[in-house]
Amino acid sequence: MNQPIKYRHELKFFVNFHQYYTIRQRLKNLMQPDEHVSPTGEYHIRSLYFDDIGNTALTEKLGGIRQRKKYRIRMYNLDDKVIHFEKKIKNGEYIAKIKELLTREMADNILACDFHELNIPSKPFLMELHNEMTHRLLRPKVIVDYVREPYTHSNGNVRITFDKDLKSGLHRTDLFSRDLSMVRALSENQIILEVKFDEYLPSPIRTALQLEGLQHQSASKYVICRKFIKLNAWEDQ
Repeated sequence: MNQPIKYRHELKFFVNFHQYYTIRQRLKNLMQPDEHVSPTGEYHIRSLYFDDIGNTALTEKLGGIRQRKKYRIRMYNLDDKVIHFEKKIKNGEYIAKIKELLTREMADNILACDFHELNIPSKPFLMELHNEMTHRLLRPKVIVDYVREPYTHSNGNVRITFDKDLKSGLHRTDLFSRDLSMVRALSENQIILEVKFDEYLPSPIRTALQLEGLQHQSASKYVICRKFIKLNAWEDQ
């Protein structure tokens, strides 16, 4: 059975540290920290992004195509007990996500270009991945690594995150390494603010964000980090 697709609004902005501290202080009076955060109020995210032989995800984003998709493997706090393969679907300022749980063994096999475990007819998304990897040569391109500070609000199903310390991994097969060689992808004073919600953004939260005064962020983390990786690497695998 195909997973239902539910679209949400997604807005992205660059903020500096002064803006971050100001907005965060306002939001703390309106929203709750995400339930999965550590005592510091944050958690670590590492994603391995994939693209096909034509670099479709990259070129469509750079070309301003409004309807596009990206594939990635994602894990949290460098813990391999919960690993997801995700498909992020973008339609203008609306997003949707489809995902399937992977075992560590499945992830390792995918990194070794062994896709047989994805050939499961009862799981359409895994079958889609199998077809993409077999016929369109979907392959790992870049590791994207950052620290996220998330806040939530039930009205409007609002989720606001501050993504800090964005880095790009230089070796794409070392997804689970705690000693991965990394390159900073943004300056220390740049933080990515993401605002996600369903039908509406409550007025007090919108007022607290003062979005009209922020720098709209059009480039994705994937695109930002790809500039550190040779464009044509892995194309012959």
